[in-house]
Amino acid sequence: MTYKIGILVSDNMMPGTDGVREDIFELEEQMGKVAPAFAAHGMETTIIRWREAASRAADFDAMMPMFVWDYFEGNETAFLDQMTQASEQAYIFNPVNVLRWNSEKSYLDELGQKGAPVIKTLYLDKVSEAGIAQAFETLETEKLVIKPIIGGGAWRQVLYTKGTPFPSADELPPDVAMVQAFLPSVQAEGEYSFLYFGGKFSHGVLKRAKSGDYRIQSLYGGTEETYQPKSDELASAQAILDALDFEPLYARVDLLRGNDGMLKLIELELLEPYLYMTHAEGEGGDNKGAQRLATALLERIKNAP
Repeated sequence: MTYKIGILVSDNMMPGTDGVREDIFELEEQMGKVAPAFAAHGMETTIIRWREAASRAADFDAMMPMFVWDYFEGNETAFLDQMTQASEQAYIFNPVNVLRWNSEKSYLDELGQKGAPVIKTLYLDKVSEAGIAQAFETLETEKLVIKPIIGGGAWRQVLYTKGTPFPSADELPPDVAMVQAFLPSVQAEGEYSFLYFGGKFSHGVLKRAKSGDYRIQSLYGGTEETYQPKSDELASAQAILDALDFEPLYARVDLLRGNDGMLKLIELELLEPYLYMTHAEGEGGDNKGAQRLATALLERIKNAP
């Protein structure tokens, strides 16, 4: 039996269309490993627009929103509605309740209350000069990172230094915002991503920003290298996953070194994470990361109620 898997993408990541993102190569690179690895496990992949998920769900056994890189640009409600409707006819991985929970980064507060090592974060209903002034005091810092609570890829994200001109409204998050102290380690050391499939560690990456920047995404000149985590670093990531009351099919744990020397969660990506498959061993369908994901997915499909 061949299972049909829909890989959901945003319009700006749909191959062959106008206005595609400059980092569409990441989709092409990842699918070059995932598609043959899935095929070797009896699963056929098809790339489709997430906006068509509900209307096409009956043709698929499962759908994975791996490249929905516009859901945070005012499209969250429409996206989650599509996933909810699609889930009536196909399995969604990660499940819709997980996607909904993960779409708003207030989950950092929830995980922190459970004892997971997270970066201290404040939340503002709307960014204001008064609110940011209070954040400087509360977080005891001279430099802040201001982000949308629903966001990705550094969209509407600002690095703001105390005493400098206040950012314009179109630079700042449009609605609810999260505020964190800037950690110098992001420039001096980089950001770590540890990938987990079916609850098991697969591979690690160290991402670095280009000189003079702090954003690690390839769109901003960021680069990455393969990284093998140390035992205490894996323990930090595991403490985060252990704080969940579910086991995600795929998870990317993004961490920065805190001022205390320990890794802290900056984001837990369960919705649309790029999986950095080039940093797992093997090319094409022999890629170990893609094989691990395929094995975990097939097990979920076969054991699903």
